[in-house]
Amino acid sequence: MKKWIPTTMAAVMMASLLVACSSKPAEQPASSAAAGTSNAKPAEKTKFSISLRTLAFGHVEKSPDINQDKWVKKLEEMTNSDMNIVLVPHKEYEQKMIQMFATNDIPDVVQGSGGVNGKEMAGSVKAGVFTPLDELLKKYGPNLLKKVPKDAWDNVTYQGKIFAIPEYLSNPSRRSIFVRKDLLDKAGLGVPKTVDEYMAVLRKFKEMGVENPYMGRENFKYADSFFGAYDVFPYLSMFEKSGDQVLPKFFDTENMTKALQTYKTMFDEGLINKEFATINATVFKNTILAGKAGMWSMNANELLQWETQLKTTVPTGDIEIIASPTGPDGKGGHYLYGPAPRAYFINKNAKNAAQIIQFFDWMMSDEAEKYFTFGIEGDTYKTVDGKIDYKAPTDTAGVDEERYRQSFLWLVQDTTYNKGTLSLTEEGKKLMNVYDTTLKNEGRDGISFEPRLESLMKNPDISPLSDQAPPVILQHMVKMVYGKEPISDWPKVLEEWKSKGGNEVIKEATEKFNSKDSGTTVSMPRK
Repeated sequence: MKKWIPTTMAAVMMASLLVACSSKPAEQPASSAAAGTSNAKPAEKTKFSISLRTLAFGHVEKSPDINQDKWVKKLEEMTNSDMNIVLVPHKEYEQKMIQMFATNDIPDVVQGSGGVNGKEMAGSVKAGVFTPLDELLKKYGPNLLKKVPKDAWDNVTYQGKIFAIPEYLSNPSRRSIFVRKDLLDKAGLGVPKTVDEYMAVLRKFKEMGVENPYMGRENFKYADSFFGAYDVFPYLSMFEKSGDQVLPKFFDTENMTKALQTYKTMFDEGLINKEFATINATVFKNTILAGKAGMWSMNANELLQWETQLKTTVPTGDIEIIASPTGPDGKGGHYLYGPAPRAYFINKNAKNAAQIIQFFDWMMSDEAEKYFTFGIEGDTYKTVDGKIDYKAPTDTAGVDEERYRQSFLWLVQDTTYNKGTLSLTEEGKKLMNVYDTTLKNEGRDGISFEPRLESLMKNPDISPLSDQAPPVILQHMVKMVYGKEPISDWPKVLEEWKSKGGNEVIKEATEKFNSKDSGTTVSMPRK
């Protein structure tokens, strides 16, 4: 991706350029040694370019040249490959992806955010940019076909053909409430359950001098705890049946106004940072690790690493995951993730797709699991009496590096949690138990459609990524919490959304929900 052009121009150029890049693919070389095996490596180096989203990984963003990183070099050595990693900035991911397709500067492998019809994919699958993988997977990806679950494959299937290799989640309940347990104990309060009990804890944290009783983040990302309590996530990946229509969950005006009022109360009383609407991922993390937050929401698999980093600043700091706040129906939880958080599409013009499949198939091997989990023998671990002796790093740079190796660089895996490292310590076993108990029993879901509704791809103002509110909705949410607009005006917000294309979304969602032969997979709520 050598150059970028403005997004508006990219949108205009999209249709013609996507079609232009769908020329006949190169012949795929045969490899009898690879067929049906899991760890066979190609005789010659597999050279390919791959775009990867930085995902706010500190080790990645601080690297002067990720292609010279020692973990990348070791991965290339183990797989006999030569990668050219092209990083896509996390903050500009959607914009940069659209520009990438518009300029036709597309790597051999493209990392997407899950399904084949994500907004960031800009209709590229439908336009024929990528190669179907079914036959290649049968020959060169036996471990992938064996270990990746069906619902993840379904998420990357278009018109009956598999178009990507998915990372997958065995437990879709991934986000959780983190609390500084040392502060909660000091406050003399029990673990909160209801929204009112949560508010009481936050007020006590403020009395104790905690700078950010609840740590919020821009665009309400990782701040959806109370939307979950009222089951009104402002996301267009979650619909529900209401009368004879299928509507986004944020159409539940009664509960949406209650959720917004909860955040406004937090804002008015100083329980959430006054600048929360503009706090980016870096500030969010640094504030928490500096010991200036009492409670926040994020992915549960980050617990141990963040606690380790917190202790360098606050030696007595103790972080625990607790059940999310419950609402009027006695339930709660964050939104349930899709079955494939990330996926890897192979450009139909890639010269060595068969070997690229082998590269990803290796990710499922025991050798790969040992490497990504523990690193390099003699460097980050040793073997004693046939058992691995691994000490997790405690310094910030070391923790960032471990997280990068285990999460960012291990492209295809079950990303629920890393059982290899967690099983080594009592803290890790405790976290696994949290997944199997607390998180397993909570979470909100809705009706979803795959492929993505066509009406959602026409108007960017009403169509965000799956876990963000549409811009037209988000701007009013922020204004209402900041007291710039009355929350009672929420019905007017819905009318504005409908007038900008929302009516088409509702019509299409309702028709496809009622149709038995629409070519769309309609998934009902899992909880």
